[in-house]
Amino acid sequence: MSSLVLNPWKIFSDIWPHRYLLGQLIKRDVLLRYRGAMFGVAWIFLSPLLMLAIFAFIFGQIFQARWPQQSETLPFWLLLYCGLIAFNIFGETVSRAPTAVRGFPSFVKKIVFPVHILPLVPLGAALVHAAFNTLILLGVLAWLGELRLAVLWLPLLLVPVILLAVGLAWFVAAWGVFIKDMGQIVPVLVQILLFMSPVFYPASAVPAALEPFYAYNPLGQAIEVFRDAVTGQPLLWLGWAWTVLVSLAAALAGYAFFEHSREEFADAL
Repeated sequence: MSSLVLNPWKIFSDIWPHRYLLGQLIKRDVLLRYRGAMFGVAWIFLSPLLMLAIFAFIFGQIFQARWPQQSETLPFWLLLYCGLIAFNIFGETVSRAPTAVRGFPSFVKKIVFPVHILPLVPLGAALVHAAFNTLILLGVLAWLGELRLAVLWLPLLLVPVILLAVGLAWFVAAWGVFIKDMGQIVPVLVQILLFMSPVFYPASAVPAALEPFYAYNPLGQAIEVFRDAVTGQPLLWLGWAWTVLVSLAAALAGYAFFEHSREEFADAL
């Protein structure tokens, strides 16, 4: 197990040969979600558009909420939407991870099937939805005249979110095989983490007693940097690099735990 933790290229070499299979599983997962719906896959665009409209109405018209030191041209609901794009990659991946392996016992019992790619399927689906959400975000920014070159960094800035999500997904997927309650526990914890992360507010607004938690929370740091790129604030690359290192360690540990546990999956299922 230690060799896996110390060698991230081993994980890459385990996944890369199965990229086509993984792509097909992700495609199947996304299409199944909208199968039978009147508008089909058009909901990939319609759903975030409706959500953005609701945010604009509730937070812009009813609550008239404002961000601390908020720009006059960037409304609160758009800053909230930025945070949700980054968080939802993590939230969707980890929330669905408990059943990522347990939901496919026939795959697990096939000796030649690469079981380790199953927790990556929810991540792939989450990235598909995040891509469409980001396109809508860029469209709104262009409409407001606030589209900046810094948005070109957005895919790179999401790297720590992706690494952290997949690391926890491997860990939770392994536990989900043995403990069915993980399917109920993990989504609740993800919801708690949503409100404990700087999505609905900036990290600068938290009480002083909680500042250490936000300072060392890699997910919160990644969300803040993602939002800074949208709002035109200076990007704190040193803090971003720290979140990458922490998230990479989480990914390596999660994969090592998954590989250590996978020999018992077939018996547990």
